[in-house]
Amino acid sequence: MITAIVLVHTAADRIPETAQAIADLDGVSEVYSCAGDVDLIAVVKVSEHEELADVIAGRLSKIDGVRRTDTHIAFRSYSRADTEATFSVGLD
Repeated sequence: MITAIVLVHTAADRIPETAQAIADLDGVSEVYSCAGDVDLIAVVKVSEHEELADVIAGRLSKIDGVRRTDTHIAFRSYSRADTEATFSVGLD
């Protein structure tokens, strides 16, 4: 699974509608509205790199209200749940 974190700058008056339209796209697992330098953060999960171009450049960036995107591809995931699962293997 390939995960990309997409920082999305939107028109200020279209944030809710833009967020929902992004969330409705196949390949988008989560969308967060946030404070700071960006308006939305979208998490895209696909099985092949080629799909990133389709989801992000082909569909997400063309949604009404999206002004600019900045995409970051994740190399590795770290989380408390992953760590706890690793250490609990075979304890049952």
